[in-house]
Amino acid sequence: MSHLTTAANKQQSHRPGSKPPLAQRFKAFWADYARQWEIQSMVIPGIIFMIVFCYIPIYGLTIAFKNYTVIDTLSTAPWVGLDNFRIILSDKYFWDAVVNTLGISFLKLGIGFVIPIILAIMIYELNSGRFKKFVQTVSYLPHFLSWIVLGGMLITWFSTTGLFNELLVGLGIISQPQNILLDAGKYWWIATLSDIWKEAGWGTILYLAIMSKIDPTYYEAAKIDGASRLRQIWNITLPNMKSIISLNLILTVSGLLGSNLDQTLVLMNSQNREKAEVINSYVYRMGMSQGDFSYATAVGLGVSIVSVILLVTANKITSKLNDNQSVL
Repeated sequence: MSHLTTAANKQQSHRPGSKPPLAQRFKAFWADYARQWEIQSMVIPGIIFMIVFCYIPIYGLTIAFKNYTVIDTLSTAPWVGLDNFRIILSDKYFWDAVVNTLGISFLKLGIGFVIPIILAIMIYELNSGRFKKFVQTVSYLPHFLSWIVLGGMLITWFSTTGLFNELLVGLGIISQPQNILLDAGKYWWIATLSDIWKEAGWGTILYLAIMSKIDPTYYEAAKIDGASRLRQIWNITLPNMKSIISLNLILTVSGLLGSNLDQTLVLMNSQNREKAEVINSYVYRMGMSQGDFSYATAVGLGVSIVSVILLVTANKITSKLNDNQSVL
């Protein structure tokens, strides 16, 4: 009976579709590695980099569950459990930062997500090659300037003697010049439009790359059928951009809680702080300025968890809109 059982087990282990033994798989792995060791070895530095800078620092998230100070180490800091998270839930200033973050992020999502698509289509439809390159260069340029430079320009333009006030007074829109950056009620729009100005041109690169791969015969057939240019864009260009649009939408939605820290630190001041303070700047201020590392880490951990949930949710929704095909 035991011989029959052993024979049956051997037959089952070699059944088509079943996994080979671990030792056999390990041997096959090293055989594959030996055949391509030059190429395979090129991956090793990247793996080491990820382990050192991405996985080992995960241990530092334990600070969120401890009362950590600068005189402590990660191992000696006392555990406080979920106390830091309870403080977050009752912190008025944190929730103000959440409201500002979502307000600015939804404006950027509603306006800033669509503009690069429209701009890319407009550039693609240009017939003049030189003018197309000129428009692309001009639209890309702000992306390569840091927020220190662009923020200084905006601070100068929005001052009482700046360019915008001179234009508004000259056009009769306002009677007296005013420093626009000191008006907290206008900050959300300033942050949104300045971010679009900086990144809209750079955001067209992927869309233009996709449009360059569209078969020209589609447009020729549409012209023969009498389709207008707008009809061609709606029925040919946009459907072929669906996958990259879905991918960008997923990444944008997953980053709703991650407003631009550089932009905020440059444009925020004591007068507009109530509308300019976002989660990232609040975490920076609590951690670096006030030294409450445990609280700041707890906020960052909570934001990361919510961002992952938003990522998965956006991926599920877009996959249903794309015939159950995920772009991730």
